[in-house]
Amino acid sequence: MDFLFPFLDLKAQFAAIRDEVMAAVTRVMESQQFVLGREGEALERELAQRVGVREAVGCASGTDALALALQALGVGGGDEVITTPFTFVASAGAVARLGAKPVFVDIQPDTFNLDPRQLERAINRRTRAIIPVHLYGLAADLDPILEMAGAHHLAVIEDAAQAIDAEYRGRKVGSLGAVGCFSFYPTKNLSAAGEAGLLTTSDPEWADRFRVLRDQGSRERYVYERIGTNSRLDEIQAAVLRVKLRHLDRWTAARRRHAERYLALLEEGGVGDRVKSPVEPPGCFHVYHQFTLRCPERDRLRDFLRRRGIPSQVYYPLPLHLQPAFSYLGYRAGDFPESEKACHEVLSLPVYPELTVEQQAAVGSAVAEFYDRDRATSECLSPADPETAIV
Repeated sequence: MDFLFPFLDLKAQFAAIRDEVMAAVTRVMESQQFVLGREGEALERELAQRVGVREAVGCASGTDALALALQALGVGGGDEVITTPFTFVASAGAVARLGAKPVFVDIQPDTFNLDPRQLERAINRRTRAIIPVHLYGLAADLDPILEMAGAHHLAVIEDAAQAIDAEYRGRKVGSLGAVGCFSFYPTKNLSAAGEAGLLTTSDPEWADRFRVLRDQGSRERYVYERIGTNSRLDEIQAAVLRVKLRHLDRWTAARRRHAERYLALLEEGGVGDRVKSPVEPPGCFHVYHQFTLRCPERDRLRDFLRRRGIPSQVYYPLPLHLQPAFSYLGYRAGDFPESEKACHEVLSLPVYPELTVEQQAAVGSAVAEFYDRDRATSECLSPADPETAIV
């Protein structure tokens, strides 16, 4: 099936900044310094300032950022780390990789983020950290999470992989917990030309640990203080990210305009009462990594959109507690009902900055057409009026 336009158009983004990107890549190639050089150091300074922290440390991916944060904390076998089951696998996978146990807490149905009210019962003497995920570009409700973590002396590691520049009560995500973890995978709001990640913190000791761990546990050549890994951010990725960082404000503003337009189109199409649109709670600044609807008839709607040439995606079709890789944890269907329900209802619409007004109108029109037909079908199939029914 050919779509009228892509779900994410990276070619359109590149076309607009091609000269800048190619100049940055050429600069690295001419320097022949590819690892732990000036570009990476400059990117770390720029992102630390932007997020509002003292230190930023580049690494090879968002997944590695999570693992490095946990390893720096000393998390290992016998420990437990709390997170959400409605997220990308890395949020819990990084915990499991270190031999620790992921412990899940269900989500809030309106924000899709971890529900702080359910944290208390998940905490025990083995709990070492909490990983709230800022899903789809919306900050989790951090105040009660941080309060609970403080009461139990737990570290809060923010999974901000999808939420660069999102805000919570006037502060950027990645600056409120002990550590922030970012991903620059090509689909992200700020994206590399491959894999890249970043850790943020205001604790110099944490930052020092990250730098040692990402470079095989070494700060002096061939002297290894601890077992680390190879997770250095390469110079080409850093150079590309520095170019794109200059455009991030404009791209985020475009995503927010698209979100406002979708809300208007859904209301004009008469489907505002048939789907649940994304929310932006007071005090939050949503960056719309995804524009995600909730609709009980999600699969039928997605099939209809596909036939109309409209792309969409499902993030995520199966919660982590029901994934085969985590079956050893012993969770069962029904343990986290809000996460399981979300997996059956969520549908993300295109929202990338280069999306045109005409393309958005086509999306809105197709969604409205589906519900018009659905409403008409329901009326045809409804029981006859008792007063006029033939008996």
